[in-house]
Amino acid sequence: MTINGGISFWHATDAGAPRPPRTPLTGDATADVVIVGGGYTGLWTAYHLKTSAPDLRVTVLEQKTCGYGASGRNGGWLYNGVAGRDRYAELHGHDAARRLQRAMNDTVTEVIRTAAKEGIDADIHHGGVLEVARTPAQLARLKAFHAAELAFGESDRALYDATDTRARVDIADAVGSSWSPHGARVHPLKLVLGLAAACERLGVVIHESTPVTDIAPGRAVTAHGTVRAPYVLRCTEGFTAALKGQKRSWLPMNSSMIATAPLAPEVWDSLAWSGREVLGDMAHAYMYAQRTADDRIAIGGRGAPYRFASRAAGAENTGSTDPATVTALTTLLTSFFPRLAGTEITHAWSGVLGVPRDWCAGVTLDRLTGLGCAGGYVGSGVATSHLAARTLRDLVLGDSTELTTLPWVDHRVRRWEPEPFRWLGVHALYAAYRQADRRESATGTPNTTALARLANRVSGRH
Repeated sequence: MTINGGISFWHATDAGAPRPPRTPLTGDATADVVIVGGGYTGLWTAYHLKTSAPDLRVTVLEQKTCGYGASGRNGGWLYNGVAGRDRYAELHGHDAARRLQRAMNDTVTEVIRTAAKEGIDADIHHGGVLEVARTPAQLARLKAFHAAELAFGESDRALYDATDTRARVDIADAVGSSWSPHGARVHPLKLVLGLAAACERLGVVIHESTPVTDIAPGRAVTAHGTVRAPYVLRCTEGFTAALKGQKRSWLPMNSSMIATAPLAPEVWDSLAWSGREVLGDMAHAYMYAQRTADDRIAIGGRGAPYRFASRAAGAENTGSTDPATVTALTTLLTSFFPRLAGTEITHAWSGVLGVPRDWCAGVTLDRLTGLGCAGGYVGSGVATSHLAARTLRDLVLGDSTELTTLPWVDHRVRRWEPEPFRWLGVHALYAAYRQADRRESATGTPNTTALARLANRVSGRH
């Protein structure tokens, strides 16, 4: 039987065992920095502020529990992708975007190093990222993608043909792949829970079950009281739309996952997935997968991409996934690995990620008001949140560093369209991408379809 919802598969493992909740805020309070959101961005920001300036009074306000949002639901890809790099190259020049990419490459190993330093056992395996093409059009995009990564300085990336790809992971119909060492598999919830504990050891105050209803200069307002601080940092990612005045800032995009039962050693031998790379593809409606520490496959994709009026950002989002999406992801799994037909699917879940209108992650701080934010990772937040948090730390402390000159600092973007245009646009976009994938697979064309190119232009994605 498939467990559908319950926040995520990660919560259903030992890391998600019941634990005493942290106390809510119980009245007005003060701090030097108040952070709204107890996920990766908020906790990494708190961690780096306290390690750099131990005397700072840092408070984190979390509406549910640490790891309730994307930090406890994602696919466990700790990798060097950063949303908006090409756009930043257009705006600020290739060298500026190259510096951003280099910082992201270094961030992967920095997260691994910090987890080891803090004794966080998050099932990390540094096996890299394998991105696969399964049609001629995907292969053309893969080669262009590989060349672009080399141009942005990733000289240690490797390009594989069909034979070498299937020797690395035996994927049906694989015609090529690109592998980067800048990636690792993680158990995302173990990472965020370990990080929260590390923050508390440093003296960070974390209040759970404390939804913030309004953010303004000098204060974060909740039903339990107001925390006043010179700096108020919004780190709410896909839940941003639930805040007052933020309905159209970042779109809460849904992403869904399933996990198999543990697979037998002989099955793994047949799949040749011994390197435990995290796995993705070059489809327009792309997938992402990992081999978990207990030898399951966890695989995800978009499913139903968006709920009307940004409802997925609300408190009702407990991870349940519609049956059609579970079926679609199961079909996707067996298309990659036909020998897994009939394999038990034990868990299904969904979550939301933050998408700015131009698909560019960013970090901002207004020193006059003390208001700052970081996010908009478009699904690449496991590592990006760490770099964003270090950047936000330097901005708060007033330090001029290499990080504060990265091109994503103080990037501004227009708001999403009002409803119903937002809902219609997102659903039309993903319908176009799925149709483009079907056409490319059916026709064997070596070119990206005009439909997908149009969708990219309309969405602002490329």
